[in-house]
Amino acid sequence: MNTNLFYAPDIEPPVFQLTTEESKHIVKVLRMKAGDDILFTGGKGMLYHCRIAEANPRGCFVEVLKTEQGNDRRNFFLHMAVAPTKNINRFEWFMEKATEMGIDRITPFISEHSERKTVKTERLNRVITAAMKQSLKTFHPVLDETVRFEELIRQPFEGEKFIAYIDSAVTLELSKAYHRSSHALILIGPEGDFSREEVEAAKSFGFVPVKLGPSRLRTETAAVAACHTINLLNY
Repeated sequence: MNTNLFYAPDIEPPVFQLTTEESKHIVKVLRMKAGDDILFTGGKGMLYHCRIAEANPRGCFVEVLKTEQGNDRRNFFLHMAVAPTKNINRFEWFMEKATEMGIDRITPFISEHSERKTVKTERLNRVITAAMKQSLKTFHPVLDETVRFEELIRQPFEGEKFIAYIDSAVTLELSKAYHRSSHALILIGPEGDFSREEVEAAKSFGFVPVKLGPSRLRTETAAVAACHTINLLNY
């Protein structure tokens, strides 16, 4: 596989035109020219082996030579719902690492103890895209708009649902609660954790309380640990 993977969500054989941003990067930064081979994904699990037909920095034209399925297809669906951290860089770090490991959907949510109430979805999607390309993934995780906790727990989900939080009464480990190959939705709370009322509300909608180990983890660390656990159990 080529060392560079490019992303074109609207890719369509046999010939397509790249955005100005991607074209400038390919022509001006990477110094690629007409006749050079290049690898693309549309973010939906396919690899496109292509060749540059016209190296125009304002809009490259690329010819698709061959298509094949990527090697990162999985038999389970992982949906992480995470309260954005006060320091947005920490939340971006989670998204980057989760994308590298493998994740299907990310939902930022606002709960009672949230210190950050808004996020810039466009910026976060750029973080996801960069991590997808760097790790040679062919699936681009879906990033939802921010929702309220009360709305989130009511959304239908076909699979296993967990809420991770710190409480001496919670003794069930995520690694023991989750069943291999099952779809999973995992809630990770803000720096102040979930309120007791939120935990009880989540439980009433079928979420199972779990812990992520003996240590007290930051929000972004807990989210990465949960993502890694599900991926490792399905390896």
